[in-house]
Formats: sequence, C-alpha cells, structure tokens
Amino acid sequence: MATPERRREQLVELYRDVRACTLCPLHETRTQAVFGAGNANADLMFVGEAPGQQEDLQGIPFVGRAGRLLDELLAENGLERGDVFICNVLKSRPPGNRDPEPEEIAACKPYLFRQVELIEPTVICTLGNFATKLLTRSNTGISRVHGVPQVHQVGGRAVQVFPIYHPAAGLRTPRVKELLREDFAKLPALLAAGPPEQPGAAAERARGPAADAPAHVQPGLFD
Repeated sequence: MATPERRREQLVELYRDVRACTLCPLHETRTQAVFGAGNANADLMFVGEAPGQQEDLQGIPFVGRAGRLLDELLAENGLERGDVFICNVLKSRPPGNRDPEPEEIAACKPYLFRQVELIEPTVICTLGNFATKLLTRSNTGISRVHGVPQVHQVGGRAVQVFPIYHPAAGLRTPRVKELLREDFAKLPALLAAGPPEQPGAAAERARGPAADAPAHVQPGLFD
C-alpha cells in the first residue's frame, strides 16, 4: 500500500499529465486543462460534464452560476467545497460548450478513473447525463435514475454512484432545482452509511486478518 506522501505525489503527477494532455483535439482550443479541485481525502466526489468558459479561463471547475448553486446546495447539508472533490468527465472545454463527443470522453476516461482510484471516495455524485451514463455504464437518462444510489466499480473500487441533475439544469427549471434540493438532502445519510463492500472483501474475511496488514491511509489536501 502506498504511503500518504506517495499517493499525494501520484495525484500531482496525474495533474501534470492532464495539464499536458494532447490525446484529443480539444487541447488545440482550450486555454488550459481543468483537472479538478478540492479535498483529496474526500468521501464525496462530484463529476460534471466539461469545463465552461470561466472554468477554462480560471482552471477551476464549477466557478460560474452553476458552481454557486452547487455551493448553496452543499451548505444546506452541512458541507462546503473544502470537504469534497469536484471534477468533470472532460478536462478541456469543448468549443462553444457543445456536448462532449465519444472520442473525447474515451480520451479523458482514464484520467477520471485514476482520480477515483487515488481519492477513494465513498460516494460519487454524477451531475447530469454524460457523467451518469459513463459511470453507471447505462444509457438510461438522468430523469429516470436521479436520486437513487447505485453500486458500481470505478477505478478499481466499489463506490456508491449517486446520479443527480446538473446544477445548470436547476438554473433553467425551477422544478429541477427542487429535485436537486431533495436529492442533495439524501447525501448525509449516504455518506454516513460508509463505502460498499470492496471486491474480494468477503474472501479476505473468510481467510482472517493478516498479522502484518498495514493500516489504511489516505492522502491529504490537493493544492
């Protein structure tokens, strides 16, 4: 098991890889890649769709109106940005904020899964259709699955994937904003329930604890 220092180093290495990425044509039009921001020790991770104009300029996810709504919803449930990690499926802004294309998602997917592997969240909130379909491996739309947690393997670990509407949709439609509030209110209980059982855990319990098993460690804040 890697030490906390090594895991932080690995997150910084991944950040540098993302910033220098040229795997899809979006690197030609972006101002900068947007890796993600927040607590690398977070139990709660948010995955949106792609950076917008302000995110592309500032290099930080969810800094516009949708980000302010996200902050508001977090605060209503006793959370703030410093408690969570926020990123997107795409790390580069699509021109004109168009929808992500399949080859762009495929290029960025390994980066997202590596973020999950290093941060080890208990719950991943997928914001909108693109993040939800990618992490649930289903084409079912967000209107049918929002607010219902699902257990999936992401980045080599089992997590609670919790689909909710994208905050931008809440800005456009009052009813969606109400649904967002209802779904966010379920987060404290989901987090309190802890992570789902990991693959192979039952077999490990059957064998009994190893005498020299190292204690679980987590990385610190990512800056």
